[in-house]
Formats: sequence, C-alpha cells, structure tokens
Amino acid sequence: MQHLALAELNSWSNALADLGIVGLLIIPAIPLVFIAVYALYYGVYGERKVSAFMQDRLGPMEVGKWGLLQTIADILKLIHKEDIVPKAADKFLFVIGPAILFVGAFSAFAVLPYSSAFIGADLNVGLFYAISIVSLEVVGILAAGWGSNNKWSLYGAIRSVAQIVSYEIPAATALLCAAMMAGTLSMQGMILEQAGPKGFLDWFLFQSPIAWLAFIVYFISSLAEVNRAPFDIPEAESELVAGYFTEYGGMKFAIIFLAEYASMFMVSAIITVAFLGGWLSPLPNIGSLALNDWTNGPIWGVFWMLSKSLFFVFVQMWLRWTLPRLRVDQLMFLCWKVLIPFAFLAFTITAFWEIYVGRW
Repeated sequence: MQHLALAELNSWSNALADLGIVGLLIIPAIPLVFIAVYALYYGVYGERKVSAFMQDRLGPMEVGKWGLLQTIADILKLIHKEDIVPKAADKFLFVIGPAILFVGAFSAFAVLPYSSAFIGADLNVGLFYAISIVSLEVVGILAAGWGSNNKWSLYGAIRSVAQIVSYEIPAATALLCAAMMAGTLSMQGMILEQAGPKGFLDWFLFQSPIAWLAFIVYFISSLAEVNRAPFDIPEAESELVAGYFTEYGGMKFAIIFLAEYASMFMVSAIITVAFLGGWLSPLPNIGSLALNDWTNGPIWGVFWMLSKSLFFVFVQMWLRWTLPRLRVDQLMFLCWKVLIPFAFLAFTITAFWEIYVGRW
C-alpha cells in the first residue's frame, strides 16, 4: 500500500511538473495573442471604414464612439445565430472546413517575431513553416466547398485550389531571394541580418538591384493566396453568390471571415520580415545620435512591426475598393506567364549577386 501511495504521489508530481512546463511555454505567448487579436479586430473594423471613406460615406457609426464597437456587436450577433447544417451536406467536411481554415491561418503566428523579445518560436525553418502552414487553407476551402453540396460552393473551392496552388510558386520563389540574402530561414535571423547603422537602407529591399522585383512579385502573389481583390475569384458574388462559404452562417461564417483577415495580416508580416526589416527601426544613426539603438527596444519593435504590417493590410483593402476583379484566364495568365518568369529572373540574379558581389 505504501508503494502504491508513493507511485501515485510521483505520478501527481510528474503531472504538475508537466503542467508547469506547459504554463511556462504558454505565458510568453499571451502578449502575442493579444497583439494578433488587436490587429485583427481593427483590420475588420478598418476594412469598413476604408471602404466607406473611398465611397464617400461614413460606414459604421452607431455602436460605440465612431462605431469602434461594431465588430463586437457583430460577434455577439453571430454567436446567437442558429448553427445550420444543410440537410444534403457532408456534415463532417462541412464542419471541419472552417476549423482547418482557422488552424492554418493562426498557426503561422507561432513563428512571427513581433520584436527582439516577443516571439513564439524562433525556428531555423520559420519562413518555410509560415508559408507552408498558411497554404493549408487550400484544404479547408476545398472541404468547405465540397461538403456544402452546392455547385456554386464547389466552383468557388475548385477555383481557389487552382489559384492558391499556382500562386504559391512565384510567392515562394520570391521569398527565396530574401532567404539567400539572409543566409537563413529563421524569421528572427532574417531581421537581424537587416540591422545596421543606416536604418532602412540596410533592409533587403535596398541591398540588391533586383530585390524590388522579388518584393513586387511576392506582394501580388500574396493577394492571390489570401483571395483578395483583384484575385477574389473563389468568392465572386456576382457569379457564385458567395463562393465556397455560401452555405455558412453564424460562428462558422465568422471563423472563415476571421481566418481571411488573419491570413492578410500574416502575409503582410512575412513581406515586412523578408524585405523591410521586420521590427527594426527605419531611422538611421546620424553622427553621435544612435537613433537606431534608441528605437529598437522590445516595445518599439512591436510598434514598427505592427505599423509596417498594418500598412500592407491597408493597401490590400485599398486595392479591393479600387481594382476590378480579374477573369479566371487572366488570373492564370498573370501567374504562369508573368509572375513565375519574373520570380525566377529575380532568383537567378539574386543568386549571382550574393555569390559575386554581396551587399552594396
């Protein structure tokens, strides 16, 4: 009996130790969760305001000061909506589709460095992990479209598979240019390689004569990867009602919508890390004024990272309310006959530049 009691005590102590280790791993990630939620909340709110100002109207104004609480009101509304599953739908795929989208969008935040101190996991293959896990949304979209048992949803899902898989090629090739310049796939390592006394002139975008081309190719490809205009063909409401999420309502619709904004922020953060110094300050050191050192602390790092990333989120919103939607054939032509050749050109020139010239 005494041995049994000791064994049980040891098992409890081991369990508590494991729980403590898990807690230590989770606690540092809590600020990252708040940062991500903050950015996403104002991304959803900002989309409405940006579109309203571009169309000469006010947008949401009733809930809270300037409508700031409108998104919370929408969340409460969606939580109370009935969870409807179409009778003829494949219930397993219908339910698992939004879950895969959500996991794929938010798992990428684990390797995103917000500053020198705030980073979930500094993987040596962080960039590879980020672009791989974001592309998992293809599986979720296909499950949602097929499981809905709706031909419009299926058309939207198939379009999305063709679009995202195609545009991953120029996107990954463009990011390889930044990886070659950094000599690492660690996202934190890529940022540190762009640190220097010249401020923004030390960023990869300005350290190669062809980096601007890789930058443009990745940005255009990222719009297609997250189904943003002018590449929002999978959810073309003029011909497919709402595309792959036509049959969704309530919290399932909210999860799909939230995953889209998470992906928008993630691709914006990736382009910031790869080409624009991530959380590094753009201010150069002038004489004895070490401005770069003063503005690169943990809190300033979060400010710079969010500022740069949310700027590109704003540009994505701007483009949505400015450019018309492409046709399917135009979308594929742009990918296979324009972006992929330019991406390989940038890759080749960057490789020769890094081998024979190096940094300017």
